[in-house]
Amino acid sequence: MDLNYYNTFITVSSDCPVEIGTVPPDKKSGRTKPSLEYELAANQPYRYTQEELLYEVHIRHKGLAAEEPEARGGEHWDEFFSKPMACLRASMLPKKYGWGIHFNEAGKLALVPKESAEYHQFAEGGRDNVKVLKGMRSSKK
Repeated sequence: MDLNYYNTFITVSSDCPVEIGTVPPDKKSGRTKPSLEYELAANQPYRYTQEELLYEVHIRHKGLAAEEPEARGGEHWDEFFSKPMACLRASMLPKKYGWGIHFNEAGKLALVPKESAEYHQFAEGGRDNVKVLKGMRSSKK
């Protein structure tokens, strides 16, 4: 089963409270999932697919990253993806922190700040063959 997006742009949620891409904070008690997602995606654009990022965030958040992350299809990978989970449209990055997410033809992702010209070009459909999806809202209306 492939949970990745290809040639897709996820816009910032319509009820996102910020006007510019903002770095998610950590808590005093440790790292948050949004800060891990941001760190991995921002520091290494187009390195991770959605599946790889979700898995990497999971093992780091749970403190399981002592050894090299397991490759796709391993026991821990299969166990992690055996449960239903939210995609990056539901991530706090587009919902709360002002980051669009671009997935290239290989399914690799990069963050695009809401205030950038690149963001507006993607969001307005100005890139050929890129499907535009809205980030999920935080509240129901």
